[in-house]
Amino acid sequence: MTAEPVYKRVLLKLSGESLMGERQYGIDPQVVDRYAEEIKSIFELGVQVGIVIGGGNIYRGVKDSADGIDKVSGDLMGMLATVINSLALQNTLEHKGVYTRLLCAIRMEEIAEPFIRRRAIRHLEKNRVVIFAAGTGSPYFTTDTAAALRAIEIEADAILKGTRVDGVYDSDPEQNPAALRFQEITYLDVLERDLKVMDLTAITLCKENKLPIVVFNMNVPGNLRRVVLRQAVGTTVSELSGRDIAKPELVPPKSR
Repeated sequence: MTAEPVYKRVLLKLSGESLMGERQYGIDPQVVDRYAEEIKSIFELGVQVGIVIGGGNIYRGVKDSADGIDKVSGDLMGMLATVINSLALQNTLEHKGVYTRLLCAIRMEEIAEPFIRRRAIRHLEKNRVVIFAAGTGSPYFTTDTAAALRAIEIEADAILKGTRVDGVYDSDPEQNPAALRFQEITYLDVLERDLKVMDLTAITLCKENKLPIVVFNMNVPGNLRRVVLRQAVGTTVSELSGRDIAKPELVPPKSR
């Protein structure tokens, strides 16, 4: 008997850097193919899926560059980078028989549909994976904020943030082998501890709209499916229904 997913509709947030794989920049087709398989696995469970992808594998923004490009122009370049990543994922998903729609926050009708909230929801209801490109369409906002905004607009049950670590830690697990992982944590504690789960605006939006965030390792095969089946994967950021924050769980180094 197949377990039932706990979420009807989710927003999957992926970083652009994750698409690089072991490369220094650009897109690794093997990574995109693997992610598409993960997405297909929850699509086949009947979960409605929206996706927001960053653009850091193509353009990281002016804070990391010395090219003299101003902030607004840099952010616009980043938006275009997310369109490239979104097209790559869309193409791979469709090759696997998953129907998709690409909705863009900036108008480029020859490439994507303009973002219209009702249209996005209708696509989801028709069992199409909807990829949201170009962030919010405005400079000064990250794709984390775009993910929170789109998730709220489409009335998603949760944001699933796929990363390269298996949850939220009290310090950087890649730098500190003794870092402790939280099984559950509140929005407020994330903000007070400055844990860098998502940016301040995104966390605040999720807090105000009581939208849970599940942070998990997207690079472990089957993890996305485990998350939607509510298996013991990753860290959940929520209000915890008034309960005290869970104690950090010490994760043995071999499982990281």
